[in-house]
Amino acid sequence: MPDIINLLPENIANQIAAGEVIQRPASAVKELLENAIDAGATEIKLIVNDAGKSLIQVIDNGKGMSETDARMCFERHATSKISNIDDLFHIKTMGFRGEALASIAGVSQVELKTRKQGEPIGTYIEIDNSVVRTQKPVACPEGTNISMKNLFFTVPARRNFLKSDSRELKHIIEEFTRIALAFPDIFFSLTSNGQEVFHLQPGPLKQRIINILGNSYQSKLVSVKEQTDYINILGFVGKPETAKKTRGDQYFFVNNRFIKSAYLNHAVVNAFAEMIPKDTFPMYVLFIDIDPSRLDINVHPTKQEIKFEDEKVIYAFVNSAVRHALAQFSVTPSLDFELDADVQKQEAISGPFTPEQRASAMSGSLYHTFAKGNQAHFIESRSNLEQLDILYGRREPAVETSQPLSSELHSGPELKPAKPVNEDWIQIANKYILVQMQGGFWLIDQQHAHERVLYERIESALKDNPIAVQKSLFPEVLELSPADAALLGELQNDLFLLGYMIEPFGANSYVIHGTPADVLKGNEKNAIEELLEEFKHFNLSPDYSEREKLMRAMARRQCIKSGTKLTDKEIHTLVEDLFACKVMNTNPGGKPVFLEFGYSDIEKMFGR
Repeated sequence: MPDIINLLPENIANQIAAGEVIQRPASAVKELLENAIDAGATEIKLIVNDAGKSLIQVIDNGKGMSETDARMCFERHATSKISNIDDLFHIKTMGFRGEALASIAGVSQVELKTRKQGEPIGTYIEIDNSVVRTQKPVACPEGTNISMKNLFFTVPARRNFLKSDSRELKHIIEEFTRIALAFPDIFFSLTSNGQEVFHLQPGPLKQRIINILGNSYQSKLVSVKEQTDYINILGFVGKPETAKKTRGDQYFFVNNRFIKSAYLNHAVVNAFAEMIPKDTFPMYVLFIDIDPSRLDINVHPTKQEIKFEDEKVIYAFVNSAVRHALAQFSVTPSLDFELDADVQKQEAISGPFTPEQRASAMSGSLYHTFAKGNQAHFIESRSNLEQLDILYGRREPAVETSQPLSSELHSGPELKPAKPVNEDWIQIANKYILVQMQGGFWLIDQQHAHERVLYERIESALKDNPIAVQKSLFPEVLELSPADAALLGELQNDLFLLGYMIEPFGANSYVIHGTPADVLKGNEKNAIEELLEEFKHFNLSPDYSEREKLMRAMARRQCIKSGTKLTDKEIHTLVEDLFACKVMNTNPGGKPVFLEFGYSDIEKMFGR
């Protein structure tokens, strides 16, 4: 039988390799920017058109390449960083695998102009589908100018899987941001479709953070600096009031390489314990400098996940460094051990402790419990003070039952229940609404219920019943970070159906011409910013469409929150709207809207 195993052609092999290395335009941006940094550039310009689909161009003033190196850099596994296996464990450069440019050349049309420092003339190379079409001398500045055009033109199926331009531009901005933060001493610029998005002059890290993440951090950054023989930790964390509902402004760098680490993120979040709400995330830009031999950066194809030699030690260092920084800058809460002067004037403190009071105090069982040694675990569950409160009617005795109250979660296929028996509905603990039903009663969670009502209302608006826009007499200008501006551009059409009339207004700015009627005057900008935060929260899951994420984000942002006091009219409106919903047993996220209690279960509790 004939042999059936053959070597793949070079262009096919490069296209397969590109599946791991170049997943989207942002992947190519990352590789090209890292190459420019490794070349020692002090100025790096990134130019993209159509979110990188038609053009990605990186221009740097680095050391450039010779004619031979310019040709060799497009070969698979060609690199100047590694000569033996030991070099893999001492890597301090950004790119080193030797697959990036070969993969890029396999899925796009590449033009390269480069001139080595000190050389009189440069080299021009044109590659199409891994095939060199042109190679010739050219006059060009020192450094490298590389362009990749028509990404995935050789793999149309891959191109079809790319997202919208605004979404792909957002990914490009994220990669650009990570690299620009890691090297604040380098000039960076980003131009998209002829419009400059970033123009970052070299400077201190704090200024680079503010230029990228926004002026809102101007006076809200806390410096972190811990230096030891084992590890150095430098950077900034945001003050507690900067915490957000999404993880967007969280950056870890190890030896100047951006990484993702849930373990180290927990170390930072734990340092903020009890300082920020549980459902929010602190802002941080932290750099860890450690001996490369103490970590492995080859555990993930994108090199964004690494393995430390001793993760517990790194966790402890990071947690301690952040705690120390917050304490040093008086951000952490402190205990006040000074008694208030008014408290000291109280008769219980200033008055004498009479023999009668002493005898009364010593006669109690609580005193005897503490007076005896090794008796702490025998303290009575109900104190004498509590018993006195009950005796004099100041407190109701706790009801003790042998079994918990039986409740049945209404689940399964949605069935339209009978309507409430009456309209005597009451709010309990500013969280729940008690509604009497045939054969029992419902305990409705007001936040989940309103979220369901709003979700179905938004769904209807996006289908065929747009929400009316309330135009503003004086339009507001909303300034956003480049990533959020790109995101808002993507949502603009759907937001119009939901009552938001917004238009682009220069770089990273929008004019708010109108909002829905329920948005308070003067709160227009805040409403959109909160909506974007909620959307990014849902954007972590790839299981939903963009429109579904927007509907859920809008419903969660606008719903009545747990703990809000409602008027009788608001209670009735909410319950009536809930009973009009197509689905009423769960909120959009699948959490129960109500619990159903049957009278038969309650009677069993009382032994009937």
